[in-house]
Amino acid sequence: MRLDLLRHGETTLSHTLRGHTDDELTENGWLQMQSTIQQYVAGGTNWDVIFSSPLQRCHAFAINLAERLEIPLQLNMHIKEMYFGDWEGISTQSIYENEPELLANFWQFPIKYHAPNGESLEQFLQRVEVGFDEIHTQMKIHQWNRALVVTHGGVIKLLTCLARHKHLNDLLKMSAELGQLYSVKMYKNDSLSFEEIKE
Repeated sequence: MRLDLLRHGETTLSHTLRGHTDDELTENGWLQMQSTIQQYVAGGTNWDVIFSSPLQRCHAFAINLAERLEIPLQLNMHIKEMYFGDWEGISTQSIYENEPELLANFWQFPIKYHAPNGESLEQFLQRVEVGFDEIHTQMKIHQWNRALVVTHGGVIKLLTCLARHKHLNDLLKMSAELGQLYSVKMYKNDSLSFEEIKE
């Protein structure tokens, strides 16, 4: 099964750690996503289904696109961004000024450190795996082979890390640009596994 992972575009709070904060896309953010999708559609890409995070920076665009392409849309509660607890909606600059050591530890060793009252990387990994397990099941039932997944930077970085067999401490070094698309293959034997697709 092929998954094309589309990160949402710029949002009204793009300068902050948004996490579960439900901010909207800016006009530019919408255009970033539209421009990326247009290239794929023009190149003949056909998706069988769209899966989306329920947060509106993903969901609003996904609804519009599913209607235009006339394909099914399914929301998945488990593919939301990592929850940043006390850091939700706060800029990294502000966090750096107030808690420089904690922020530095989080960037370097995300397995060991997380935002105060936020989700640990282990919790995030388990939640995202549940989400993609559900996506795998749905694709198998409906015999869908290719899905567009509208999601978040953290989710894309996590799947890229898994697909490249990297240590999870390398998570934040993975690329996930606003409005860009990243592709992986998804397999399931005893457990889910991912493989990066390079165009």
